[in-house]
Amino acid sequence: MLLLFLVNAQTPSYYQNVDFTLTGDSLKEELSDLIIVTHSSPLEYTSSNSTDTWDVIKQSDLSLLDNTSVLLVYGYDDNDQAFENDRTRDKTLSCHSSPCDGLWNREHVFPKSLASPSLSTNNPGPGTDVHNLRSCDYVTNTWRGNSKFGNQSGNSGVNSSGNWYPGDEWKGDVARIVMYMYLRYPSQCKPNNVGVGASSYSNFGDMPNLFLEWNQQDPVDQYELNRNDLIEINQGNRNPFIDNPFLATVIWNGPVANNPWGPLQKQDYSASFDFKFYPNPVKDVLNIESENSVEPFEIEVYDIFHKKLKTFNNEIFNMEYLNAGVYFLMVSQGQNKKVYKIIKE
Repeated sequence: MLLLFLVNAQTPSYYQNVDFTLTGDSLKEELSDLIIVTHSSPLEYTSSNSTDTWDVIKQSDLSLLDNTSVLLVYGYDDNDQAFENDRTRDKTLSCHSSPCDGLWNREHVFPKSLASPSLSTNNPGPGTDVHNLRSCDYVTNTWRGNSKFGNQSGNSGVNSSGNWYPGDEWKGDVARIVMYMYLRYPSQCKPNNVGVGASSYSNFGDMPNLFLEWNQQDPVDQYELNRNDLIEINQGNRNPFIDNPFLATVIWNGPVANNPWGPLQKQDYSASFDFKFYPNPVKDVLNIESENSVEPFEIEVYDIFHKKLKTFNNEIFNMEYLNAGVYFLMVSQGQNKKVYKIIKE
């Protein structure tokens, strides 16, 4: 159910029970049910005893070019004298108490106060959903406050109408987060409460045009894909609009966004396509059993950063040389592909 960018023209197994012949509200409701049910590990906002949102963001928001730094949403320039517009910052410079100038904190892309009721961070729930939290310069976060999003072009800032423009690099990210929050918390996080302008594309007027336009204009990048995977590992669910921006077009109409899956349809694996991996967690040797022992298979091994480590086609895989952590095995057999998660102790 991960590694979407590796499985062209095929829906990941996370969505295998979704009927993609549906459109509009029917598809919206199926995806909403899925991300609600799979949100299996709600996180504490801040905790000294367990993994919290700080811990996850320091993994999920890492720059692809430097794993010691996080990308700062709305940021755009690391080379001038101002720190408020920085695009990256050392991940250790997180702000946990005042003063915070030059540090970064957690931005609620869908502001807490614009939800109804407000997004509380006191207990695991809507206010601690990491899909909605992004690393952000502290001062920029304060400037944005709880402003609604509005259109403009160029770098981030307040537009002529007093609304917040996230910047050309970030507007697609913002749109897909707002769409996720609407499906995950449908009565609480209405998109019209956070975006200005007409909502004429959607049949029920429930999605501002600007988010559908931003989703199409600013395509998903590898950073978003990695982030989606790491949040799933920690929280349990995914943002479907990162996996496939075209789902927004199918639900709400508007500009045709990129569709990495090809024709949408209900995913149906062959009845004989299933694999067993044991032991899992594994210390050294991993055993593989196939339901269809006649047809040959191939397995590709990836780490959490999507680096391919090995390809093999036998029933034993020695993982002794690998570091402890999470790995993904993408199995191909005939026309079927499926990804399994393995934990190395």
